Amino acid sequence: MATMSYAARDSRTMLRRNLKKALRYPSLTLTVVIMPIMMLLLFNYVFGRALGTGISGLPTGSGDYIDYLAPGIILMAATSGALTTAISVCVDKTEGIVNRFRTMPISPASFLTGHVVGGVIQTMTSIALVIGVALLMGFRPSATPVEWVAAIGLLALLTLGLTWLSAGIGLIAKNVESASNIPMPLTFLPFLGSAIVPTDSMPTGLRWFAEYQPFTPIIETLRGLWLGTEIGSSAVIGLAWCVGLSLVGYVWARRAFRTIGKR
Repeated sequence: MATMSYAARDSRTMLRRNLKKALRYPSLTLTVVIMPIMMLLLFNYVFGRALGTGISGLPTGSGDYIDYLAPGIILMAATSGALTTAISVCVDKTEGIVNRFRTMPISPASFLTGHVVGGVIQTMTSIALVIGVALLMGFRPSATPVEWVAAIGLLALLTLGLTWLSAGIGLIAKNVESASNIPMPLTFLPFLGSAIVPTDSMPTGLRWFAEYQPFTPIIETLRGLWLGTEIGSSAVIGLAWCVGLSLVGYVWARRAFRTIGKR
């Protein structure tokens, strides 16, 4: 019990350290927030009329395309947040802070816990900002409070899984440049799903990939919760992906952290 208490105390200390660092150097966080907002503006106002007319259930014009687009771009905010954790962990590793922490009487788990919890807080804040911009642009979800809680919970679980993966990336990356480049496919993978257009409008090969990649069922679940569209099996599949990403990321990050200590 005492060991868990010390671990929790040390994790809170690491969390405060990472949040203060993020507030002191906000440029990376702002850059990650701006990207999905720019995508939201670009696809809605520049391509919205053309893309919106091709989606069944939407009237001619781009007026309601924001309702289709917003859930996918909001999810993109979660994937973009992976960059901050990967870079932050890699900076600590390359600057030798990790080795210094190992010589101190603190819980070994607190380093990763502080980074992951801090990353989740930053990413969820970014998601809230993107949702706010989408609402200002005309996004009009019909969700009940319970459905809103379910949607935010799903995004939080996805963010947790991606953040653990990002922590592992930051630990194996040889430099900050690699740490910032490796998670980039995660950021743009929603575009190869149903974030922008329905998967049934894609060529056969791409449609197969889009339907079976992890982000499409999550996007469809968010649309169902916010807009009342059919969810079907997407919720179960999306939850399974989120839990799987969390477990794989957690095990990988912990193993990578132990490996650093043996080098």
